[in-house]
Amino acid sequence: MSYTRNAADHGTMRRFPVVSTDSELNDRITRICGKFNPAFVPVFLDSISSALDYVRFELPEFQLIHFSDTAIDALDLMSEINEDPWLHYGGIIGVHSQKDAKQIEEIPRHANIITMIPRAEFVETLFRVLYILSQNRQILFQREIQTDLVGTVSGSFEMDNDPYNARTYASLISNFLFNRNYLDIDMRDRLNVSLFELIMNAIEHGNCGISYDEKTEFIKQHGDILPLIRERCRDPKIGNRLVKILYHIEDERSAFTIEDKGDGFDWRSRLNDESVSLESHGYGIRMTRHYIQDLTYNDKGNVASFQVPHQKEANARPQIFADQETLVVGDGEVVFTEGEESDDLCYIVSGKLDVLSGGHLVATLTPDDLFLGEMSFLLGNRRSATVISRGESTLVRVTKNAFVSGIRRQPQYGIFLARLLAHRLSRLNRQVAMWS
Repeated sequence: MSYTRNAADHGTMRRFPVVSTDSELNDRITRICGKFNPAFVPVFLDSISSALDYVRFELPEFQLIHFSDTAIDALDLMSEINEDPWLHYGGIIGVHSQKDAKQIEEIPRHANIITMIPRAEFVETLFRVLYILSQNRQILFQREIQTDLVGTVSGSFEMDNDPYNARTYASLISNFLFNRNYLDIDMRDRLNVSLFELIMNAIEHGNCGISYDEKTEFIKQHGDILPLIRERCRDPKIGNRLVKILYHIEDERSAFTIEDKGDGFDWRSRLNDESVSLESHGYGIRMTRHYIQDLTYNDKGNVASFQVPHQKEANARPQIFADQETLVVGDGEVVFTEGEESDDLCYIVSGKLDVLSGGHLVATLTPDDLFLGEMSFLLGNRRSATVISRGESTLVRVTKNAFVSGIRRQPQYGIFLARLLAHRLSRLNRQVAMWS
């Protein structure tokens, strides 16, 4: 599959850390990123300490880690990063030798893995992953960006018949919803599996026309279906078929549609088929139905659709606030009153909170907004608005002393808050410009 790239396609330049001492691998990464110039700029780091410093203070959208680098203990690095998942939410692209495939399974399940690439597949696959990221900026990782996603978010992907792309798209979508606090970790994993299974069905049985029996026999002989997929795709009529993934993300739920260009299949018999062995293959539809309750197909059987409900609670609290008071606020209860003196701010764990100025509703805050009352907290002013809980809400009340002490221990939180405020100010300026 060929791609034509130019600088205008990418928007702003994105630096990302590469944790690797392998000069050959690093050279390949530089060459691949050069094809996307100036969108992706690798920053090469050769130790755990330099990698942690970069992640803590730059808050990158993603990072690339060489898990088979003998000079770096990548699992130790992951352990350090995962100590505070609230802050270190950037995606991870991993590369590893085949001999270390088992070691990769030790990575904690809450890690924000975009994809794991075997070294033998690295050059082609990294190019494809960076292409996917460059084309899907709207569902990347930065929380500052996510606060702008008000209302619904809709879009679509079109991908070729590459299983590595299937895993990348499934991870990208499920991690985005997890980082937005729409899904807890269990539902994130269920969505990831469901998307991957349905996309793979669309590739194998839809676009490539591989039957169940044909796949069974090929796996017996070769152990992997990938060579058969690639063999089929050498036929331009098959290779040019694309899988289309549509998503529609609302406040209450997300909806997905996966469409292939194949001849369809008898999905009605497969939905309740209990004859397939879970030790073999052919159970993707059953597994998906177990994880999500409303899987449907069109009559032909080449379009699958489903929805997942959203939760209303933050997945992780900032580590520096772990010992602060938790408040459960009832429906209609006042959190702040306009004009009162301020000495704290609140981290929003769950719920909706109406912000009123002069008696007029000016905003409604949710866990997506992260903090409540940070401006008056930082500037030492009186409250500029009244805040009332709409339904039950859970907050973490953070005193000024606790916040300052926390930033002294972990100064990266100060950088994060500064970026958050700068982004909100930029958003406000854009709104003022629109109104004027």
